[in-house]
Amino acid sequence: MIVRGLAGFALAVAGWLPPAVGQPLGPVRDSGQTVTPVFEGWYRNPDGTFSLSFGYFNRNAKEPVAIPIGPDNSLTGGPNVGQPDHFQPRRHWGVFAVTVPADFGSQKLVWTLVVRGDTAAIPGSLKRGWKIDALAGEAGTGNTPPRLRFDSAGRDGQGPGGITTGPLSVAVGRPLILTVWAADDGRAESSIVGEGGAGSSATLTWFPHQGPGAVSFGPPNPTVGRGDGKAVTTATFTVPGQYLLRVRANDASGVVGAGHAQCCWTNGFVKVTVTP
Repeated sequence: MIVRGLAGFALAVAGWLPPAVGQPLGPVRDSGQTVTPVFEGWYRNPDGTFSLSFGYFNRNAKEPVAIPIGPDNSLTGGPNVGQPDHFQPRRHWGVFAVTVPADFGSQKLVWTLVVRGDTAAIPGSLKRGWKIDALAGEAGTGNTPPRLRFDSAGRDGQGPGGITTGPLSVAVGRPLILTVWAADDGRAESSIVGEGGAGSSATLTWFPHQGPGAVSFGPPNPTVGRGDGKAVTTATFTVPGQYLLRVRANDASGVVGAGHAQCCWTNGFVKVTVTP
């Protein structure tokens, strides 16, 4: 379980990463450090395709790092397949997933990051040992990730690949209202408090994922209504351009990455066009 959750660490120890970026146990500094891509594992989708889940480790304690999508931030599946170009401090699990066809077989999808002159590349594949239960339910508890919707009556999404909506449009400096609906099966909370059906809530966190400028959320952790699961926040942009925002819904376990199954959170993505 620990090996999968700390995939980047294991690969570094095995010599898969350049020495300059493969030192997760080095001194923690506020800034000036590198970012390493991480392959979390794969899971099967209901339609027979597969999702390869990726995260990252930003070694800085305080400094976010921007790596524009392009030669320094690319996957072999295409120049932009949903990877972030904003990297928040420290370890972030299951930040996005790439869907590959049912006949993907033994192929590999490699994510490469070049930061401060150092290059780190991580391959994603369908090797048996990297299978995770992101949608099927965690072994022992059957706990599944929360469900996210961007419309009260619309379709929902689960797991690292989650659900995407947009594009929405807003002018620079004007708050964009963001509304989501989140629901959880309650199994994580039930296992904690020992009462069946005790929990149906989820907690939300908003992040900038792609875009040319900074984004401020008000607030980044909006309250989820216990009755309807509705949560509202705003996003404000200072630079025009194309953005992708990410909202992460966690269940009551509060686990982000510590569990091997990646059972416990779901990503939602919002495309936004910001005009001058």
